[in-house]
Amino acid sequence: MSRMTLNDLFAEIPVLFMSGNDRAEIQGLAYSSKDVLPGFLFAALKGEKADGNEFVPDALARGAAAVLSERPRPPQLDTNWVHVYDARECLALCAANYYGHPSDRLKVVGVTGTKGKTTVTYIMESIVQKAGGVPAVMGTISYRGPGISAEAGRTTPEAPDLQRCLRTFLDRGATHGLLEVSSHALELKRVWGIAFDVTVFTNLSGEHMDYHHSMEDYFEAKKKLFFLDHEKNTAVVNMDDAWGQKLLAELPMRTVSFGFEPAAIVRAAKAVFREDGIRAVIEYPGGKIQAESKLVGRHNLYNILASAAAALCLNIPVKAVEEGIAGLAGVPGRFEPVPNALGLQIIVDYAHTDNALKNLLECVRDMKPQRIILVFGCGGNRDTAKRERMGEVAGRLADWTVITSDNPRQEDPLAIIAAIESGFVKAGSKAYAVQPDRRAAIREALAQARKGDYVLIAGKGHETYQIFKNGPPVPFDDIAVVREILGEKGAS
Repeated sequence: MSRMTLNDLFAEIPVLFMSGNDRAEIQGLAYSSKDVLPGFLFAALKGEKADGNEFVPDALARGAAAVLSERPRPPQLDTNWVHVYDARECLALCAANYYGHPSDRLKVVGVTGTKGKTTVTYIMESIVQKAGGVPAVMGTISYRGPGISAEAGRTTPEAPDLQRCLRTFLDRGATHGLLEVSSHALELKRVWGIAFDVTVFTNLSGEHMDYHHSMEDYFEAKKKLFFLDHEKNTAVVNMDDAWGQKLLAELPMRTVSFGFEPAAIVRAAKAVFREDGIRAVIEYPGGKIQAESKLVGRHNLYNILASAAAALCLNIPVKAVEEGIAGLAGVPGRFEPVPNALGLQIIVDYAHTDNALKNLLECVRDMKPQRIILVFGCGGNRDTAKRERMGEVAGRLADWTVITSDNPRQEDPLAIIAAIESGFVKAGSKAYAVQPDRRAAIREALAQARKGDYVLIAGKGHETYQIFKNGPPVPFDDIAVVREILGEKGAS
């Protein structure tokens, strides 16, 4: 455990007023009073449901040596108190100080956008490994690096957890940090204090509208990643995306565009999309990359382009870029096939927005299936507007759909399904059934499928649980359930 004086912890961080002993020893950082140990700084953050200032007494009772707050110290409290204008920003900068700025000694790539973040980090991980580097990855599926792999609690962790992980990875020999950066993390300033070498914008489409309220607000949140003040940062941006074009027009730093358009600095040429992968030539000023990938679909070529552009910005040799692209077998829960003896193509995919579902269905349609049988639902207590849109996409592009539950959370599953059904009505489609039980829905889809059909099970991908009202998460893994049902048929 590191130790640092309160004064050193806040070195070069603007504060409104520091009360008490600035030489007090700080032995850790906590943003939940439950995690406070003796000698910790407790950051009293304002959340959506609670205000951390209400938990200051609990933090002090647990031995907190100091409190960070946007409120002045209450007169009745005799404790070390740091009054600041923005507690989240200060906590992030304190975390960077406390853990010794690990990102300064890593090559750090930050990837943001609606779709593709996870896949880009997986491709980059493979490229860095082929180049002889040691990557550490933090994103939706896991936090992993040399000798460590843990299931991700959230796409981008809170600043102290993020900095602690980077420090651990660095101490274990990591050379590169590959980070998925969510819009929530940017709004909450979790990545402040990270020295990014390259920041990547994949695309933008409707998601998290329950949080951001408009596409403009969503874009402004994503844009923050590219304006973090660090001289190393080079931006890599999808110029085929309308929001990417808007971002390119506003960025003050060095930028590298990618896409299919002739004006893109890193561009795809001679692309061939097959059922077993992608083959393309990637052109850039001064050279070409021969890209062969086991990933499928046009959307994944964009992910490959983003990764190649980022790798070139890091001066990674072309040979390593080519080998890294070719060497990635797949990404968990992203167009992940389930082998079987029935002659079916069974695919599990994380698509949980209308745009992602459209990309998935169009990709499969290009493979000339006999039929596309789709299973999907929508999460509860999340963006409600996308439910009808997803239903409309499914009604237009799938041959048969079984509408089911995803993670209903605190909502009635049937109410969520009714909203999805309205999209089928809008599309003029009656080619669907309703089965709220996800296991039964998958069973129904597989029972209807015949040789040559594609069965797509969308929405949860790598997730291994379902969340229902007033209860703990219930174990549920789409791939495991498919294998179980196939096993009953003797077709696994």
